[in-house]
Amino acid sequence: MMAATHDGHRKRMRERFRISGLEGFSEHEVLELILFYGRTRGNVNDTAHALMDVFGSLPRVLEASPEQLMLIDGIGEESATLLSLILPLFRRYSDEVNQVRSKLESRQVTLDYCRTMMAGYRREQFYVICLTADGSIICNRKVTEGTLSAVTAYPRLVLEAALNSNAHSVVLCHNHPGGVALPSEDDICTTRYLQQLMEGVGIIVLDHVIVAGNQTYSMAQHGELLHPSEIMRAMVAAAEKPLRK
Repeated sequence: MMAATHDGHRKRMRERFRISGLEGFSEHEVLELILFYGRTRGNVNDTAHALMDVFGSLPRVLEASPEQLMLIDGIGEESATLLSLILPLFRRYSDEVNQVRSKLESRQVTLDYCRTMMAGYRREQFYVICLTADGSIICNRKVTEGTLSAVTAYPRLVLEAALNSNAHSVVLCHNHPGGVALPSEDDICTTRYLQQLMEGVGIIVLDHVIVAGNQTYSMAQHGELLHPSEIMRAMVAAAEKPLRK
C-alpha cells in the first residue's frame, strides 16, 4: 500500500512538471523530482527536506560535492552524481549557446554572462573571454583553477588564450566561491599588469569581472583599470629602463 502511495505521488509530480515546468514547485519539491531518478523506488521527500536543512537552499545543494551530498541519509552514489551533474551540464549548455548567439554589447550583459559562466564552481577559476571588434564572443577559456580562496592568473597562459583566439579584446573573469564580489589589492595589481601585457600586442582589456554567487563586480565600472594614457606611460617607462648587466 505504501509503495502504491509513493508511486502515485511520483506520477503526480511528473505530470505537474510536464504541464507547467517548475512553476509553482518549492525548492524541496524540485529536489524530490530530481531524486526520483536517483532512487527509482520509495519516499524521497524526507531526503529532499534533509538536503535543504543541511545546505539551506537549492543552489547550495547543487553546488555541493558528491562527497558532501553522500553524508546525507538517503543519498547514495547515483543520487549524488545526478545532483552534481546539473550545474556542469547547465554551464556547458550556456557556453555553447552563448558562443553562438552572444555579443557582450553592454556591461549588464557582460555581468550576466560571467555570472552564468561561474555558476556552481566550488574552487576559484580564472577565465578569459575573447571577443571580436564588435563584442561578439569568440570563446571563453579557463586559464587556471585554484583553491577555495585563491587562483593564480599566469600571464603567459592569459596572453596565449587571447592570441590563439585572434581576439580584438578580452574580458577577464574570476570567482570568489563563498566570498564577496570585491577585488583584493592583488586582483587590481594583476589586472593592471595584464592590461599592459595585452596592450603591448594590441589586445584591449575591457573589464575584469568578479563573481561571488549572484553578486558581480566590474573593475572597469569602479575605475580600477588603467586608463590608456597610464598604460602608455608604463610601457614607455619599461622600454626606457636600463637592461641589467
